[in-house]
Amino acid sequence: MTTWDLVGTSHHMLICNGGTCMKKGGEEITLAIRETIEALGLDEAIHTSRTKCNGRCKDACVVVAYPAGNWYNVPDEAAARTVVTQLMQDGPKAHRVYTIEDGALVRTEETPAIKGIAKNK
Repeated sequence: MTTWDLVGTSHHMLICNGGTCMKKGGEEITLAIRETIEALGLDEAIHTSRTKCNGRCKDACVVVAYPAGNWYNVPDEAAARTVVTQLMQDGPKAHRVYTIEDGALVRTEETPAIKGIAKNK
């Protein structure tokens, strides 16, 4: 296993590699994100991690970017590149499903994503 020195990292992208996301291009999206980070020379600024299910399968492939805490539906490699290139500019608006306001996740007004079911039953 690798232990990275993350000093200087300003963003962390959690890329869903769960079953549904993988069926909808998760591997290609993960590679496109990482290739774009490298091409832009942002390796030290943006760290990526593959995750299992992030719980928003209808938004596959799901990418969460911190420290802002924005959640994105990234349907293809072009969208993956857009999210990375805009990340350093106050976070991309395109493809964003959730953002954090007053310490809690809220749906963005521009998202076409479905609301989903309540967790408290």
